[in-house]
Amino acid sequence: MTFKELFPAKHLTGFIASLVLTGAALLALFLDVSMKTGVVILLITAFMQAGIQLVMFMHAGESEDGLSIYTHTYYALFIALVTILGTMLTMIWGYQ
Repeated sequence: MTFKELFPAKHLTGFIASLVLTGAALLALFLDVSMKTGVVILLITAFMQAGIQLVMFMHAGESEDGLSIYTHTYYALFIALVTILGTMLTMIWGYQ
């Protein structure tokens, strides 16, 4: 076996990317940014980290049913967003 086969370069890349995104989220927390900007930065870094975890560490695209895994993930994300937006519509924005 060669060094390339034994060294987990993909895992190390994912780990470093996760650390960088965590650092960006912490900067948003510790720097003096507005609440809206901080929440946007946190949401973006959270979704990017979720994508990195799915692709790099859960090996979503490496199996035969990779398309099925991605389809289920997008469907679950859609259902979660509809639930959150529906809750905000009724609880905050005062649907009448």
